[in-house]
This record gives sequence, structure tokens and C-alpha cells, in this order.
Amino acid sequence: MNRKYFTTQTLVFTAFMTALSVVLSKLVSINISFLRIGFGFLPIAVLAIMYGPVVAAVGYGLADIIGAFLFPTGTFFPGFTLSAVLTGLIFGFVLYGKEVTIKRALIASALVCLLINLLLNTYWLTFILGKGFNVLLASRAVKEIVAIPIMALLTVAVDRYALVHIKAGTVTN
Repeated sequence: MNRKYFTTQTLVFTAFMTALSVVLSKLVSINISFLRIGFGFLPIAVLAIMYGPVVAAVGYGLADIIGAFLFPTGTFFPGFTLSAVLTGLIFGFVLYGKEVTIKRALIASALVCLLINLLLNTYWLTFILGKGFNVLLASRAVKEIVAIPIMALLTVAVDRYALVHIKAGTVTN
């Protein structure tokens, strides 16, 4: 295993981004019935860009578990934790070690929104809500399609305007 996962800086930064993801997912999100528009993906995108898929996957998995227990909105369902881990992996595989372009951010966002949020999470919701897959899919599709460019633009903006200072070590008070 690569030693970069075990440096103090990596562990502290991962913990901070995980906590920020919980806050942005649970406290700074818009909830409408079973649709949620959240910003918890942004700290995970940061982890993915800086440390890769493994750290991002662990961070988002932990954020999901911690958020579920600190701010319960129903029964804990491990399927959503799996979705969070897969989201971290996707962001990491697409964005780590590469320039974060709008094209790459769109690819990562489309994969997450369509494969994970739309298909896999809709499948998990069929167990929880007892509704048919196609019924839930239809109501969630528009939200996920609209979310793709928003996620991509926010990811690029965070990389361009925040991460550039963190990577360079020029963050000031």
C-alpha cells in the first residue's frame, strides 16, 4: 500500500473533507420528497483530485455512515454507502493525476449522476419506498440530468479557485 495514504497531512485533510461532506450533504442540501440536491460531492471531488480514488472512496463512505448516524432521515441503508464509495472511486479514476478540464468533470459527473445516482440509488429506493423502479426512475431522471453540468462546473471551479492554492501551499487567512 502506498505510504501517501498514511501521512498526517493526508489523514487530517481527509478527515476535514469527510466532515465537510457530511455538513454539505445534510445541512446545506435541498430535500424534496425522495429527491435531494446536495453539495456533499464537492469535498469528495477535492479528495479525488488530490489523493485519488481510494482516499475519495473511503472519505465518502465514512461521510455517508457518519451523516446517517448524526443526522438520521430514516433507516440506515448500506446500499447508499456502497453508492458513496463508488462515487469516490469514479471521481478518483476520472480526475486524479490529470488536469481537471470541463470535459473530464462532465465525464465524472455524468457517470456519477447516471450510473450511481439515477440507476443504483433508484434501485436502492425501490427497497426502501416499495415503489416500482420505473416510477422512481422517471421522477428522478430530470433532476440527475440537470445535476450533471452543475456538478461539473462546481468541480472545475473548486479545482481552479481553491485547490490551486491548497496544492501550492499558498492558503492564507
